[in-house]
Amino acid sequence: MTPVHADFFRAYRQQLAVRPGETAFQVVVAQSDLFIVAERPLAREIGTFVSELRRELTAYILLHPDFRESLTPVPVGDDAPPLARDMAEAAARFGVGPMAAVAGALGQAVSEHFAERSPNLLVENGGDIYLRSKVERTVALLAKPVEGARLALRFAPGDLPAAVCASSAKVGHSLSLGQADMVTVVADRGAVADAAATALGNLLSGQGDLDAVLAAAESLKRRGVRGAFAQCGEMVGIVGNVELVAIEA
Repeated sequence: MTPVHADFFRAYRQQLAVRPGETAFQVVVAQSDLFIVAERPLAREIGTFVSELRRELTAYILLHPDFRESLTPVPVGDDAPPLARDMAEAAARFGVGPMAAVAGALGQAVSEHFAERSPNLLVENGGDIYLRSKVERTVALLAKPVEGARLALRFAPGDLPAAVCASSAKVGHSLSLGQADMVTVVADRGAVADAAATALGNLLSGQGDLDAVLAAAESLKRRGVRGAFAQCGEMVGIVGNVELVAIEA
């Protein structure tokens, strides 16, 4: 497979270890760049589904441009498609704009739609991941791409499905108002993990904020957050029901 987007920020995909009986492929539709591990090649079908999701969301945004531009929650009406409603509800939980939840929401939508065709299905969307699996999975934490990943989150089959979404002021193209190398959130829902990661990342302006950010993450359990990992400079911290492991050289 020849990557369509072989830029620096997606070099991490080259390190993916595919299990026997699984296949990995990329689906690119406009700005949506998904990397997927499944039990069967589903690129064409997933591409069609993502195109439909994007068409519905784009049409809604044309009528409601504040949905895309706002950095604070935006209520949606009855004309909103399911993806937009999922994004808006999660954004309202954490006080961020709806687009902060788009990658996580879309990843989960793909995973759920194709779950029967591939019970083991991992959807990575710009570093945000939705995991559906019957075997253990390990997700590397790439806070500093030049240095490579040294830590990871490990998920037993009983922990899945789960969403793992990250916000960073140093890596990627998403907007962050903080200075975090990385804030990663684990949640049941993709939109919740994505919106919460943005909200917590906005709070992390320096190493002195790390304890407060972790405390804030701990308080978000009642809003659907399982746990969180944060890194700023050489300081790291983790809270909640997540397992942190070291990656062997």
